[in-house]
Amino acid sequence: MSGEAGAPPALRLTRLTLTGFRSYESLAWRPAGRMAAIAGPNGSGKTNLLEAISLLSPGRGLRGAKVAEYLRQGEQHWAVAGRFETPAGETDIGTGTEPEGPADRRVFRLDGTAPRSQAEIAERVAAVWLTPQMDRLFQEGASGRRRFLDRLVYAVEPGHAREVTAYETATASRNRLLAEGRADRGWLAGTEDAMARHAVAATAARADLVTRLNAALAAGAAGDFPAARAGLACPIGERLAGGPALAAEDWLRETLAANRARDAAAGGAAIGAHRADMTLADAGTGLAAALASTGQQKALLIGVILGHAALITAARGFGPLLLLDEPAVHLDSARRVALFAALARLPAQVFLTGTDIETFAPLRGIAEAVLAGGGTLRPAPGFEAAGA
Repeated sequence: MSGEAGAPPALRLTRLTLTGFRSYESLAWRPAGRMAAIAGPNGSGKTNLLEAISLLSPGRGLRGAKVAEYLRQGEQHWAVAGRFETPAGETDIGTGTEPEGPADRRVFRLDGTAPRSQAEIAERVAAVWLTPQMDRLFQEGASGRRRFLDRLVYAVEPGHAREVTAYETATASRNRLLAEGRADRGWLAGTEDAMARHAVAATAARADLVTRLNAALAAGAAGDFPAARAGLACPIGERLAGGPALAAEDWLRETLAANRARDAAAGGAAIGAHRADMTLADAGTGLAAALASTGQQKALLIGVILGHAALITAARGFGPLLLLDEPAVHLDSARRVALFAALARLPAQVFLTGTDIETFAPLRGIAEAVLAGGGTLRPAPGFEAAGA
């Protein structure tokens, strides 16, 4: 692969420290360049490293694991800390469990103090990832696609996390009232009003992201990968497309009130922001991702990630951290080279994993490469990190 690397990333992880996390008893790593390839056999800790980085952004990380699952066997608590260069200056972000606190409660630290909310973290750092499990994103349930879409929204609009959390809190409260058989109309009306307001706000952000992403992809942001066209399958979104937000809120509020008996029997609301789905198709052929081959789906998802990175850079002035776990799997050699070339052009810091170090041969002179195993990282022979 030839050509110059892209501009230095405005957001960059310069130091990563792990304590009692997964397979790492203790690790301090200073990524040397804007791209880092991590190689090693299955079980060597490659994905654990990407997961640790993902936990320095809002949410449950790239595996969506429970807090207690991050703890290394034999340890009492775990911690992940990162130092970042950001457009606003140097920032330290940490997360983990407190030494004297419960093992299932995760906390954040932003420059040494507790942030008011995870939205403060989202304002400093954005991360987007692609994992092998996502290869079946469009063969499985809507919940995974919805979480994927929300992560794309968080990276562009940090306040989206507040709306989703507030909606989920109101929904859980309504479910509890219905399950307990409490017919207090005032309480139910209050929770349904909150659900309607936050559902419409969250849906509007999702729809806006889909529109902007499609525009970026149509403009060629996917490079040599097929341009995808995303969609939002959601009755709330349909009403927002045809009328004002207040009308959509009124409709949802009335629908929830009318469906109380049915929702009580079902154990949850049949309609709401938690029922939304994301669709994806090849913009050129119209082939839905659900009907595409595994390789075609992987290429479409990579195109989405590349387009999203370009969108974030334009919207926020910095590209997200890109965490790509085994991205070369299911790609032929030509598309592997195209992927590496596209990543080298992006003004974003990129972390990739693979079982064979030779997979990353086209990145010699561009990326740092390390070998994972035994809870450590060591430089891969023949790779020199490119300057930031």
